[in-house]
Amino acid sequence: MRVFCILFIVIALALPGLAQDGQGWTFSGRFQGSSNSSGLVMKADPTLAYSFNRHFQTYAGLPLYFVHESSAIQASSGFVNGLGNAYVGVHLGVDNDSLNFGSSVEATAPTGNKDKGFSTGRATIDWTNSFSHRFSSITPFANIGLANTVSDTSFFVRPFTSLGLVTHFDGGATFQLSRLVDVGASAYGIKAAGQQRIISKTFKNQSTTSTTSSPLNQGPGKNRAFDTSAETVGTADLTNDHGVSTWLAAHAGSRMNFQAGYTRSAGYDLNTVFFGVGFHVGH
Repeated sequence: MRVFCILFIVIALALPGLAQDGQGWTFSGRFQGSSNSSGLVMKADPTLAYSFNRHFQTYAGLPLYFVHESSAIQASSGFVNGLGNAYVGVHLGVDNDSLNFGSSVEATAPTGNKDKGFSTGRATIDWTNSFSHRFSSITPFANIGLANTVSDTSFFVRPFTSLGLVTHFDGGATFQLSRLVDVGASAYGIKAAGQQRIISKTFKNQSTTSTTSSPLNQGPGKNRAFDTSAETVGTADLTNDHGVSTWLAAHAGSRMNFQAGYTRSAGYDLNTVFFGVGFHVGH
C-alpha cells in the first residue's frame, strides 16, 4: 500500500508541469470474448475519451455483455445479455528513452444487472500502473494494480464479477514479427485479501447463495465457485489466481487491430481461448 501512495503523490506532482498539446476527442471500441468449460462470455465495450495533452486523458464507457453458459454446468437457455457497469477513468502516460510509464484510475457505477452476474451491486475502483520499454522488435512490459474487484483483461473476459480487495500484476513481452503482426506471452497473478464476493455470469440459479470460509472443493478447479453458485461469499481463496497467456495480434494500420490467443488459469483450472477486435477514431 505504501508503494501505491508514493506513486500517487508522484503523479499528482507531475500533472501541473505537463505540456498543453495533443488535445482532442477519441472514440474507440472493442468486441472480445473468452470461451472455456464455464461457458462463453463476450463483451462489446465502446469508450469515449478526451486528451487534455499528450500525457493526460479522461475516458468513459458502458460495456454490453453476451453470455452463453456451458451445458456441462446446467441446461442452456441460450444467450443472456445486458449492460455492465458504467465506468469513468483518468490516465497519465509518460514516454521517454529509458522507460514508458502509464497510470490509470478507473471507477465503475453499479449499472449492471446483478441477477445476471454483470455487477455486484456496488461501486468499484481499480488503480493500475504500467511499465514498458522497447528493444528493437521486443517490448517487455509489467503492470501492477490495486482494486476492490477482479477486472476483465484483453486476455480473459471473466465468467464472474467480484467484490473484495485484490492486488493484481502481470508481466511479459511482445515480439514484432512484421510491421502488422505481433506475438506475445505473459504471466499474471491475483492476490486477494479479506472477504470476497463472487457473482457468477454463467450459473443462473438465483435462489442459491453460499457462504464458505475455505475452498469449496479439493483438487483441480477448487476455487471455481462461479460454476456451482450464483453468489458466493468467502475468503481470499475464492479469488486468488495465477496463470499464463499467449497471443497473436494483427494491426490494420493504426486504427484497427485483431487479437486471438490462449490463457491458462491455474487457480481456476481453466483453459480459455480468447479473441478481440478493436478500433479507434479521432485524435
